Amino acid sequence: MNLFTEYPELNDGIVQLGKMTIADADAVADLTSQAHVYATLPTFLYELKYEDKRMVITLMDRECFDTRMSILLGIYLCERPDQMIGIAEIYNYNPDKAKASIGYRMSDKYWGRGIATRATVLLRDYLIQEAGIRTITAHVLSENEASARVLTKAGFNRLTLELPEDWGYNEPLMTAKFELKMDDD
Repeated sequence: MNLFTEYPELNDGIVQLGKMTIADADAVADLTSQAHVYATLPTFLYELKYEDKRMVITLMDRECFDTRMSILLGIYLCERPDQMIGIAEIYNYNPDKAKASIGYRMSDKYWGRGIATRATVLLRDYLIQEAGIRTITAHVLSENEASARVLTKAGFNRLTLELPEDWGYNEPLMTAKFELKMDDD
């Protein structure tokens, strides 16, 4: 299956992931204004590209999805499906190697509730079961233990602890690389 045929709609009864709409622009603005959330993330994330977050959502299809750069999904609670609380991402898709990477960021009001883990499991299961992905990777800053726990709970293995990567800052940052690799049958 090609990942870029349509946006997935994923739901586990508590958390749902889906295509963002212009109605989510204020939530994107609120999320990106939380400096402590973005302190552990790359500076070049798509939602940071435009000051006007309506522009982010308006151009997201053309600049991310249509170019196969990434799939950005809103994270919502099923009990409040009209209130976006974070962003989940699929990127670095390589169909020849059946490989993709994932990322997530969430409003600090929802930290520590297991929502990021649920969103990660939804992405993981979709990529493996629906898209035929055999290797999923994720990168987090080495000191971001909360995100490391999310990935571990979702079945990822830590491959590296201190890998220098360019995240758009003045110097490379030390990151931990996580991987989930499906055994070939």
